Amino acid sequence: MLRLDRRTFVRTLGALALVAASLPRASQAGDVKEIRLDWATYNPVSLVLKEKGFLEEALKPQGIKVRWTQSLGSNKALEFLNGGAIDFGSSAGAAALLARINGNPIKVVYAYSRPEWTALVTRKDTGITKVADLKGKRVAVTRGTDPHIFLIRALQGAGLTEKDAKLVLLQHPDGRTALDRGDVDAWAGLDPMMAAAEIENDDVLFFRDANANTWGVLDVREDFAKANPDLVRTVIAAYEQARAFAIANPDALRSALVAATKLPDPVIARQIERTDLSQPNVGPTQGEAIRAAGLALQQAGVIPAETNVAAAVDALIDPQFNPGGKP
Repeated sequence: MLRLDRRTFVRTLGALALVAASLPRASQAGDVKEIRLDWATYNPVSLVLKEKGFLEEALKPQGIKVRWTQSLGSNKALEFLNGGAIDFGSSAGAAALLARINGNPIKVVYAYSRPEWTALVTRKDTGITKVADLKGKRVAVTRGTDPHIFLIRALQGAGLTEKDAKLVLLQHPDGRTALDRGDVDAWAGLDPMMAAAEIENDDVLFFRDANANTWGVLDVREDFAKANPDLVRTVIAAYEQARAFAIANPDALRSALVAATKLPDPVIARQIERTDLSQPNVGPTQGEAIRAAGLALQQAGVIPAETNVAAAVDALIDPQFNPGGKP
């Protein structure tokens, strides 16, 4: 009987081990060997963070490596996050909302900038002076980004829809090239390429609305944040080091952007003029800007009519990691 009990006990232990192995578990920092982030020219703080190595230094005692991937636009950062290629990505707030509504499980945990990084751009010779002039015109745009959302809202304000213009889907740098070549009549621009178009080509920002630019936000995969909250705090603390350095050393920030973009100093200076780095916490302020963009997208039919936009915004923004713990 004793032998039978021992066998039963061993079998039970084995069965429990199999069950435990099959259950999801929250990975600890010791289980994470690498943190993967993006860098982007539309996220100046990421360039400083990458260049100065603040995050690498913070993670070195834990033996955690850092891997960097460039994002060319919010759409690419969000694709990388959705595919599990990165853990943290840079996007516009409204683009993050659209992604989450479409099933991308992300959280907004930090605001790296409050930019006016998008406007509608045309060449001097097109005769386009207002949004209504875009009817029937070819407009370059990167779908799923703040410039795309900005374009939709601008068209709405002029009584038009996306169908009234001929949208040409291109990544941001290619959109500028298409405008320069005359392949399109207008472009939903993004800095620093937009600043370069202004300064180098005398292109015209014919429609601007700073309030319709949603915030530059840092997104994290929801499962990563849930499993590794301390690592999320470590990343944000490193971002805070980089943000403070950027504010205290504007020349170094400009140099980092010049090196990354290969654009001249006056172009980068124009981008920096339009970028506010002073408000890193996420909460009601970002939520209101993102909600307004979401409602405009819903009105345009981009977001399904039955979607509760306000609830989606609440689910997106996670203020628990705010520096100083304040919204």
